[in-house]
Amino acid sequence: MRRGRTEKVLVQRLRAGTLQRVPDEVVVEEPLEIRLDGHLVATTMRTPGNDYELAVGFCLGDGLLGEAKVLSVRYCGQGPAVESEYNVVTVETGGRAPVPEPRIGNVSSSCGLCGTSTLVDMSTRLAPVGAEVVFRASVLAGIADQVSEHQDLFTRTGGLHAAGVFTPAGEVELVREDIGRHNAVDKVNGRRLLDGRFDSGSLGLFVSGRASFEMVQKAWAAGFGTLVAVSAPSSLAVEAARAAGMTLAGFARGGNINLYCGEIELDGP
Repeated sequence: MRRGRTEKVLVQRLRAGTLQRVPDEVVVEEPLEIRLDGHLVATTMRTPGNDYELAVGFCLGDGLLGEAKVLSVRYCGQGPAVESEYNVVTVETGGRAPVPEPRIGNVSSSCGLCGTSTLVDMSTRLAPVGAEVVFRASVLAGIADQVSEHQDLFTRTGGLHAAGVFTPAGEVELVREDIGRHNAVDKVNGRRLLDGRFDSGSLGLFVSGRASFEMVQKAWAAGFGTLVAVSAPSSLAVEAARAAGMTLAGFARGGNINLYCGEIELDGP
């Protein structure tokens, strides 16, 4: 499976009032067509790499798997994968998953579907997760710095978001990067599902950028009880987190956080 890729481009860099022509490293962005049992689900713009995780996580977050188990994941089998440039992935459940309705148009690398109707559907489909663990305030406030140490592509390009899973002790278990925040979360959730990990309730999920409704949706679907974002949540994200019984924190930077719902444990003197 391919890892995240970068390309070199020539740029004119302004330094001290002087333009210099120098090479710069930028992250690659390409479309990925996701299929479920051969049926088209969506096409999303993503950073190539960890594509199987992304496809599985997308299906999980959108509730497309139902009660079906993922039996296999592969690049499109209608010819060599190289012919589709490794940009078509099929998630196989043996036909046990409901036949999906494809999204119309591309899913951008910044957001997906959202709205109150989706929240109603989620509340019907998903039971509240609750927060099995109350995290210490210092862990949530410092997790962005911990995750940044694992952001190799961001360090090289400055052009990617990250999602990370962390323990109550602040240990980072898993990090994925992508040009889209929701793709990074899908990659994390897909990896954990493929590994048979179902202990999300006792762990935290970190996302770079803002905590949109879709970030809460994906965290809820994966069973996370705590979600932390570098920036602000939306009003619908707060509403969804409350419905899920999750702890939601934002503006996790510089040793500070804003708590929007749920509980945290204050550190002692």
